[in-house]
Amino acid sequence: MTTTLDRTTTSRGLTALFTLALVLAAYRGFRMPGDWAATLEAISVTDGFHRRFLVGTLLHPLALATGYAYWVFAAAAFAVLAAVLGVVAVAFAHARHPGRKLLVAGWLLLPSGGFLFHEVGYFDQVLYLLLFAALWQLPRRPAVASGLMTAAVFTHEIAALTVLPVFAVVLLRRSSLRTTAMLLVTPVVAELAVLALPASSAGAVAGLQTAMATADFTPRADALALFERTQSQSWQLYSITGVLLCVAPICAVVVLGALLQRLDALAVAAVAAPALLAFAGWDWARWGFLLVVNFAVVLWLSPARSLRPLPLLAAAVLLAYLPLPYFDAQHPRELTIGQAFSTPRGNRTVNTAPPSLCTVSDPPCASTFSRAIASPSPLPSVA
Repeated sequence: MTTTLDRTTTSRGLTALFTLALVLAAYRGFRMPGDWAATLEAISVTDGFHRRFLVGTLLHPLALATGYAYWVFAAAAFAVLAAVLGVVAVAFAHARHPGRKLLVAGWLLLPSGGFLFHEVGYFDQVLYLLLFAALWQLPRRPAVASGLMTAAVFTHEIAALTVLPVFAVVLLRRSSLRTTAMLLVTPVVAELAVLALPASSAGAVAGLQTAMATADFTPRADALALFERTQSQSWQLYSITGVLLCVAPICAVVVLGALLQRLDALAVAAVAAPALLAFAGWDWARWGFLLVVNFAVVLWLSPARSLRPLPLLAAAVLLAYLPLPYFDAQHPRELTIGQAFSTPRGNRTVNTAPPSLCTVSDPPCASTFSRAIASPSPLPSVA
C-alpha cells in the first residue's frame, strides 16, 4: 500500500515537473516562424529544386492558391511543432521508469527546450518527427520505416548526420546486419543522389522569387541563394574551424555523457554525428542543439535500467551553462516580471547567415529582414 502511494506521489511530482518544463520552454523560446523558414518551406521539386523539397512540395498547391500567404507556412510550422510536442508528451506519459520521465523533463528545462520553440519552421523538427514515426512503424512495417527515412533525406540532407545514425543504431540493436543494410540502402542511396545532383535547376531561384513577389511576407533572397552556391563557395563565407570550436564544448559534454552511460561505440557515434555539420554550414548553435537532441533520443532508446543518474545530472548541469544563442542575436525571454512587461512584442525576424553574407547577397541582408505582418506574439519579444 505504501509503495503504491509513493509511486503515485512520484508520478504526480514528475508530471508537474514536465508541465512546468514545457511551459518554461515555450515561454523562453516561442515566436512566429521567421521569414527565412517560411521561404525555405516554399521550396518544391516542381519549381526545380532538388534538395529540401518535401515540405514545400506538399504545401505547393495551397501556396499557389493563396499567393504564397504567410499563414500557410506558419500553420504548417506550428502543426509540425505541435506534433513533435505530442510525441514528447506521449513518450513521457508512457514511460514507466522515473529516469526516462526525468530525461524528458530535463531536456525541456535545458536551453534545448526553448531552442525547440525558437526554431519553429525549421526542417529539423520534421526530421525528428519522421524518425519517431519510422521507429513506431519499424516493428510492424519495416519497409514503411525505411520509406519514412527516405522522406527525411528529401526534407533536408542533414538527415545523414542527425536521424539516420539514430535509426541505424536502433536497427542494429533489433535486427541482423543483413536486415539493417536492406532497410538503410534506400535512404542512403537517396542521400547520395541528393548530394550528387545540383541543388536546383537553372533559373529555379529566379522563378520562385518571381512567383513569390506578391507574397504577404518578405521572401529571403539569402535563403534562396543557398541553392545557387556550391559547398566550396559556402565554405568561403565562414570559418569551419570557428564553427567547430563553438560546437566542441557541447560535443564534448554529450560524448562524455554517452560514454559514462556505457553506450556502445555506434550509439556514441550517433550522438556525436551532428558535430560534423560544421562542415555543412555556419549555424553552430543549431548544430549544438541537434547534438543535445541526439544525446537525449539515444539515451531514451537505451534500456532504462542502464541510465546512470549522477553522470547524467553532471552533463545536464554543464549543458545548462554552455551557450546556445538564438538566431539574429536574439535571446531567450528572461523570467522576470519587469522583462515581461517592458520588452516590445515579438516579430518574425531571423537571420542565419554569417556577417560576410551581408556583403554578397542580393539584395543585402539588411534589406531582406522581414517586417512583422502576422499578429505578433502575445509574449514578450525574444529579440
